[in-house]
Amino acid sequence: MTATAEQSYVLGTNDDELQRLGFQNRLWAREASALWERAGFAPGQTILDVGCGPGYATLDLAALVAPDGRVIGVDESPRFVDHLRAQLRALRVAHVDARVGDVQRLDLPAASLDGAYARWVLCFVKNPQAVVAGVARALRPGGVFAVQDYLNYRALGVSPKSQAMARVADAVYESWRVRGGEPDVASILPRMMTDCGLVVREVYPIVRVASPGSALWQWPTTFFRNYLPTLVDMALLSQREREQFESDWAQRSADPTALFCSPIMLDIIAVKA
Repeated sequence: MTATAEQSYVLGTNDDELQRLGFQNRLWAREASALWERAGFAPGQTILDVGCGPGYATLDLAALVAPDGRVIGVDESPRFVDHLRAQLRALRVAHVDARVGDVQRLDLPAASLDGAYARWVLCFVKNPQAVVAGVARALRPGGVFAVQDYLNYRALGVSPKSQAMARVADAVYESWRVRGGEPDVASILPRMMTDCGLVVREVYPIVRVASPGSALWQWPTTFFRNYLPTLVDMALLSQREREQFESDWAQRSADPTALFCSPIMLDIIAVKA
């Protein structure tokens, strides 16, 4: 699992993406923490971080389950897992098991987990039901799978409206689909969970609105800066369309009355029967 694994994550695993993911985790930590509380994640439990990436949320979960709990982080990117392992050594955290692996082929003992968490992972994989099935097998009776993922990605928007933004949203959507992902995966997750023996306990929508100059405004700014060149390389966006979007975004970033609306996502909490 070398170059192929690194290339399969559509957003990349380079230094810019590492930095962006860390920033993203800080911005969405409140929503994650609230979900974990409602899911009943607690000290002493064993929690799986599904598609843990560089491990930013993994470390937050490790603090939550300490001192006697355990976190297992699984990601297919050796670069991301190496980053997490380095952080674990630097912070002297011993109760996290960071593993390179395909979350669509989870190899965990049955009934070994109290909980599992996945954020913006199932929208990228080719077989999300395989992920759900693997988690369901590994959960103990009463164990909880907590997911945060997109319901309607193309609902992201900016005010004043921008046709260039709509075009970029379409291109992002298609870039994930061409790699085998499903950008609106949250719309089909409750059925998948039910089919895998989980009982859906909660479905809760999340939409956030940002103003120019705020930390949250930087979330789409960093995403577009990193990802637009990829969309052009994939021939899903022309260079002219990229330049039009960048012009529109710069104008709105300088407009104190402008707003950015995040894509609609769902918190989903499902329990092993």
